[in-house]
Amino acid sequence: MIQRTKTLSWFVSISRYGLAVLFLVTALAKLAIVNTFVKNMGELLSASGFNYERWSWPATIVVIVAEIVTSLFLIVPRTVRLGAFCAAVLLIGFAGYALYYVYGLHGEPLECGCFGGIIASQLGVKTALRNLALLVPALIVWFGYRRTRMVSRGFASKVRLARGSGQYRER
Repeated sequence: MIQRTKTLSWFVSISRYGLAVLFLVTALAKLAIVNTFVKNMGELLSASGFNYERWSWPATIVVIVAEIVTSLFLIVPRTVRLGAFCAAVLLIGFAGYALYYVYGLHGEPLECGCFGGIIASQLGVKTALRNLALLVPALIVWFGYRRTRMVSRGFASKVRLARGSGQYRER
């Protein structure tokens, strides 16, 4: 049982910090090529029927800030599960839009700038599948973090209760 808990804790930590780094690096990469990303965002908004001149910058800012905030949530211990939830929402949203763009709008391949200038990727089915695959670490963090935290809290609570009730005596 202890080995199982250690293994789960290890997977949760790898997934947690891996997602945090992923979102932080992609946000910073988008900031490095912000004008190009705004142009890409404008093309996506235009294809969706939005006024790209008005909404390109606000949408860009929302995406970048959401990725940074999600990364910070995943790093801070008290907000890890919230970070996992935000990561899942972002990944599902990105995947959903990629599928909508390809199948709903019948859009032509377009450079999305998902990873800034680090990885060249076109918006489409591959992007959607990659984002859906990244849901696995988000779910590992969501379901696993609480369990690993409960185990450590459970032991600490028992020690505190035993000390406070007089049952605990040092010999």
